[in-house]
Amino acid sequence: MTIRPITIHGEPVLHRRAAEVTQIDDEIRALVADMFETQDAAHGVGLAAPQVGVGLRIFTWTFEDSGDAPARGHVINPVLTRIGKTSQEDPHPDEESEGCLSVPGYSFPLKRSDHVRLTGLDVDGNDIDFEGTGWFARVLQHEYDHLDGYLYINRLNGKWTRRWKKSLRREGWTVPGHTWLPGVDPDPFGHDETDEHHHDHHEHESH
Repeated sequence: MTIRPITIHGEPVLHRRAAEVTQIDDEIRALVADMFETQDAAHGVGLAAPQVGVGLRIFTWTFEDSGDAPARGHVINPVLTRIGKTSQEDPHPDEESEGCLSVPGYSFPLKRSDHVRLTGLDVDGNDIDFEGTGWFARVLQHEYDHLDGYLYINRLNGKWTRRWKKSLRREGWTVPGHTWLPGVDPDPFGHDETDEHHHDHHEHESH
């Protein structure tokens, strides 16, 4: 298994729809293994294939409070259905902040559905079909968005979008070529200092 560099906002693969996997072969199985290795090294709770530069519809997750779903899993060619409606209220700046491994070091508040259904396949070709609630539902939505070319910062409300755009200009993440390598580069969310896993997705994307 190999830890792969994580792509940062501005890399085209993050901003376009990923392609369906047409054949689950050894290359796909190796990719999923590498994604788990990379996600773990980055202290992430989820990771989508575009985040390691591969434009395919695959994501992984590790999240203990997953209900009836596997606490550590992956999905190929997923379909996500939002069962719970997304509130139109302003998100809570502390309790509903997301982060993203592809927007390293930042977090912003965002409302999500609190109940979703996920279907798809695993690397053995078995069907996946379960529901996720609470923060786990947020993780699944965050990763699924990556497969459609959306990062969580694309869904922020007006106030938080303005703050993000200031950060984007400051970082210069508008062009391709920016990556960071978990386990080698300093951890952008401070896990090097605490060595603790946090639930802010992303803190982590992936969330």
